[in-house]
Amino acid sequence: MSEMRDAAMTSKAWPFEEARRVLKRYEKSGSEKGYVLFETGYGPSGLPHIGTFGEVLRTTMIRRAFEVISDVPTRLICFSDDMDGMRKVPGNVPNREMLQENLQKPLTSVPDPFGEYPSFGDHNNAMLRRFLDTFGFEYEFYSATEFYKSGQFDEVLKRAVEKYDDIMKVMLKSLREERRQTYSIFLPIHPETGRVLYVPMKEVNATDYTITFDDEDGREWTLPVTGGQVKLQWKPDFGARWAALDVDFEMYGKDHSTNTPIYDAICRILGTPAPEHFTYELFLDDKGQKISKSSGNGISIDEWLSYASTESLSYFMYQKPKTAKRLYFDVIPRAMDEYHQQLRAYPGQDETQKLNNPVYHIHSGDVPASDMVVPFSMLLNLASASSAHDKDVLWGFISKYAPDATPETHPGLDAAAGYAVRYFNDFVKPEKVFRAPTDQERAALQDLRAAFLDGNVALAQIAKKNAAEGKDDALPEVDFSSEDFLQSIVFAVGKNHGFEPLRDWFKAIYEVLLGASQGPRFGGFAALYGVPETVALIDRALAGELV
Repeated sequence: MSEMRDAAMTSKAWPFEEARRVLKRYEKSGSEKGYVLFETGYGPSGLPHIGTFGEVLRTTMIRRAFEVISDVPTRLICFSDDMDGMRKVPGNVPNREMLQENLQKPLTSVPDPFGEYPSFGDHNNAMLRRFLDTFGFEYEFYSATEFYKSGQFDEVLKRAVEKYDDIMKVMLKSLREERRQTYSIFLPIHPETGRVLYVPMKEVNATDYTITFDDEDGREWTLPVTGGQVKLQWKPDFGARWAALDVDFEMYGKDHSTNTPIYDAICRILGTPAPEHFTYELFLDDKGQKISKSSGNGISIDEWLSYASTESLSYFMYQKPKTAKRLYFDVIPRAMDEYHQQLRAYPGQDETQKLNNPVYHIHSGDVPASDMVVPFSMLLNLASASSAHDKDVLWGFISKYAPDATPETHPGLDAAAGYAVRYFNDFVKPEKVFRAPTDQERAALQDLRAAFLDGNVALAQIAKKNAAEGKDDALPEVDFSSEDFLQSIVFAVGKNHGFEPLRDWFKAIYEVLLGASQGPRFGGFAALYGVPETVALIDRALAGELV
């Protein structure tokens, strides 16, 4: 353990870099609470999207890294800002007219448009918790509504009254002149309508901790700031929450980055050192637009998990968190394959390399072995060539390629076969466009067919290529069915037919045989699909049956 800790203290993996900052902050703060508190925030104004999940995942990775370098206990709180007023109706929910009638009410006071929970806020909170539970996160769930109404926020709200002028100075500097005239850090909940009011304060009383204001009809009201009758504007709420909970770390998206000095200042005014924070870049949809809860663009967690494993999603989230990334369905196959590449590399790595490997952080150091004897991208191409409608079709080929593999002994591969069939039918099949070969390509495919069928023809093709390159004609003994030998045949035929650059030959194979502009290492594909089946596929292409 000491060796692991020593390596972790110098690891360049971003979770360890962040964990070391948290440890330094905790030691410097002199906190007596006896644990380090990690927090993530969620605004349940719409259905939780995949970016929300990523925030909890990445924070968990930092938390686990912290537990490697320190014996200080940790907690993770997922805080839902469900007392916020609903400002607009999301575009991806039913009963929108009903929601329109409840605008500006706290989300936990808005009826659930799905009719499943006491409120829209409760519905979205349940969705988030289900997503988080799917991935086995350890967390404590906090509801802002409960936090305010139960009195847990009362002491900080009282301090906010006492420090009202100081907090207002911080806020007013960030506002335009017209907004300054009506701004207050406090948002009363109207006693009659239940709506969140954005009105100026007539009085903020530090003697009895009340606020006085006129509502939108000009009637004067006085309410205590405690007990859930008043909430804070979202920026002051951010800093006040840090102060109330004594948060040590929170990450959030780049869209919050300009507000960080405001959050920090308010937290300090309220008597608590500001936490460490980490700003990540935002996720983009297929059109390059920021994904949003209200519009429902991008990929949902459920959609990703329909086509790939939870670990592949975790791998995607781990990669370059400070780089904006396009998050759409076409990133899934690469994430699946790269995750398993890292799994296979892990056992042979030294301590430093292991700590830098994404799978260490995905699995909190308890890294399993990969059972993917066939890459996911190859499974997709196999599904394409065989027009597979279920994973049993793929297993027919897999069993011949890897006789020791079964669905029972290789459950990850079995699940991947199912994902591949689903992904192929939903995304690849509709986009497949076959074309007829050119005269040069037809002649090359005919020679490739002959070489696949006859080992002597194959050796002759390889010898011809070698002679043209000035290499020794002597060829070693080979396994005629191995994917390496089959790949060497493909390579030799392309060279012998003058494809320049050679990638034009491989592109032709993919477009003519598989209906795509890119594809697998073709020798590996032929070994998996079967040489007779590959020859039959070439025959169909040459006969014009695929176009």
